[in-house]
Amino acid sequence: MRLRGSFLRCYMIKNGPAKKLTIYIDEADKFHGTPVYEVLLDIFYKRKIAGASVFRGVAGYGSDGVFHTAKMLELSTTLPVKIEVVDSEEMINDVLPEVTSIVEKGLVEVSNTQVIKCCERKK
Repeated sequence: MRLRGSFLRCYMIKNGPAKKLTIYIDEADKFHGTPVYEVLLDIFYKRKIAGASVFRGVAGYGSDGVFHTAKMLELSTTLPVKIEVVDSEEMINDVLPEVTSIVEKGLVEVSNTQVIKCCERKK
């Protein structure tokens, strides 16, 4: 994954109604040889999405019924990954077609959320 410029980069989202985009994939999923979660984070960053986080799961299974788990003795694991993105309805709707074209398997969902407080720049 490419390093981002400044960790202080902050795209403000207003308090109030917003949308949360949640994507569930396997950590081994690739798009043109690059992990899907890295491709998606690059897109969100370039599109100035207010916030995105990637979470690696301990265990899980999807619609394929294959159970994935992190066991110390396993040499190779394919753990579940959850990506959460929060921004305005407009920003989420704008990025959604690109997301669905990259996520070949997995689950993509959008839900309503309420932003209580968003990042404030330190002075």
